[in-house]
Amino acid sequence: MAKQTYRIAAIPADGIGTEVVAAGRRVLDAVERTSVTELNFDWTEFPWGSQYYTETGTMMADDGLDQLRDFDAIYFGAVGWHTVPDHISLWGLRLAICQGFDQWANVRPVTFLPGVQSPLRKADHTELDWVVVRENSEGEYAGIGGRNLGARGRGSEVALQTALFTEVGCERIMRFAFELARTRTHKKVSSVTKSNAQQYGMVLWDDVFKRVLLDYPDVDTESVLVDAMAAKFVLQPEELSVVVASNLNADILSDLGSALAGSLGIASSANLNPERRYPSMFEPVHGSAPDIAGTGVANPIGAIASAALMLRHFGLDDDADRIDAAINAVTEAGVLPRDLGGFAPTDTLTEAIIAQLS
Repeated sequence: MAKQTYRIAAIPADGIGTEVVAAGRRVLDAVERTSVTELNFDWTEFPWGSQYYTETGTMMADDGLDQLRDFDAIYFGAVGWHTVPDHISLWGLRLAICQGFDQWANVRPVTFLPGVQSPLRKADHTELDWVVVRENSEGEYAGIGGRNLGARGRGSEVALQTALFTEVGCERIMRFAFELARTRTHKKVSSVTKSNAQQYGMVLWDDVFKRVLLDYPDVDTESVLVDAMAAKFVLQPEELSVVVASNLNADILSDLGSALAGSLGIASSANLNPERRYPSMFEPVHGSAPDIAGTGVANPIGAIASAALMLRHFGLDDDADRIDAAINAVTEAGVLPRDLGGFAPTDTLTEAIIAQLS
């Protein structure tokens, strides 16, 4: 039987992104060697990022999207460096890919790993597991607005940042969340809103949610203001299953969830184009962490767990389960990186996970 080949574009980008992508690739190489399925991961690495910007004036090649278009997936590291303004590095690479390929569903699981100390006392005796579904194409990150009137002199400039909410955009991310909830033990969708203060965009969000939920009578629902939801993440997390929110709100809440699970270093994510018209992108949630870049102590778990999400996207659930089980076994055994209270460097932790796969 011929091997099933998956063409993957690797974009390590900046800082510890290069280290964790390398770790994830080593784990996927081990999966390839040990899988019962005949697999072949065909890698192409792209040098785009802040150093590329310093050399060329752009964060990626002008025809970058065309170069990426025919890959089965994109495996991304992290973007951001002190030599490039953050809004340039983000919009020039990561957001350019997300928006250019209409990766409108950002899935960010909140996973409590065995052996990892959570700041939540409730986590010591309560099973916690939820996922944040983030609208990833519009909302507060639509990029609409501008800066004007600066010519009038110091103190006169005006900046406008317009959030975009469309009925189509709201409905498709909500239906995605409901379909995901149907696959979970606790079939519930929590919609995050702020319609008491944002009387146009978030009211449309609420109206669409009220309409969509009628098609899912088997799924429990609630609509919660974003500030109350932040409190709920801390005080009543056992009530959560699937949390669906706009671009900005989900970005913040998912980071809070991962911090409550122990560290942003363990947070995985998938930027999905569910229609599969374009490649989807998989990346850890943490940033480029310039303060520890090159020291060998970066936590690779978020990147490795993101690789598992990529395998699920390919339909390789058994191999994804193997990666998740290997991560759990390693953390339960007390092999932890610095951000989780341990001493294991990146290579040691990666090798321990690979050993579990064998």
